Amino acid sequence: MEIPKIIIDKLKIAKNIVILSGAGMSAESGVSTFRDPDGLWAKFSPTELASMDGFMSNPQLVWDWYSMRLNVINNVSPNNGHKAVAEMEKYFDDVTVITQNVDKLHQRAGSKKVYELHGNIVENYCSKCHEPFTKSILELDKEIPKCEHCGGYIRPAVVWFGEELPQKAFKESVIASQKADIMFVIGTSGEVYPAAQLPFNAKNSGAFVVEINPNHTALSQYLDISIHEPSGVAMPKILENYLIERGRK
Repeated sequence: MEIPKIIIDKLKIAKNIVILSGAGMSAESGVSTFRDPDGLWAKFSPTELASMDGFMSNPQLVWDWYSMRLNVINNVSPNNGHKAVAEMEKYFDDVTVITQNVDKLHQRAGSKKVYELHGNIVENYCSKCHEPFTKSILELDKEIPKCEHCGGYIRPAVVWFGEELPQKAFKESVIASQKADIMFVIGTSGEVYPAAQLPFNAKNSGAFVVEINPNHTALSQYLDISIHEPSGVAMPKILENYLIERGRK
């Protein structure tokens, strides 16, 4: 595939790189998205499995569901897109990852500054007193665990429907998007707000915004350039071309 030279030219003068990643990036590693016809959400109602009302109605069902998802995540690996993003930290002053994904694949690939807009399913806490739950859920019995402090049910540290995004993570994401010299919008449909507003924040603040997605999305027509390839193909090629241009490879 051919990378438009303007992307490399922008990278050569960039100091602040921002990555906004969505479910499509994780799908490349084998984590199905809820929009897939055969994806994780296909057989269930999101309100049953991703809301406090659903959790309180059937906590064991929700717990089993997230235990299954965690098993899936533990059996996949960061893809070449994740690895290329992490490697960028070697060559630029500041690389910020803003992710809508809950699988910590960016961290596993080596990215150090990651803002999780939707939380993650690796960590857990008490649904009643919010005390962190530090035991590995994969080593527990299948029965939903209860808090040792108050007896409340333990829940995954994800953002459910009807819940606010983590305020600090979102605030820092807005700041990062406004400071970006170039933003890569990877594997996101551009339909979930307020995350979908961040590329516009970046563009309005002067950033060059590149979409990496095999599919045309709601954002495609508004961004500076779209590369319709998977991140595992496009991001390593972009980094390779940049390094060649700078004489580092």
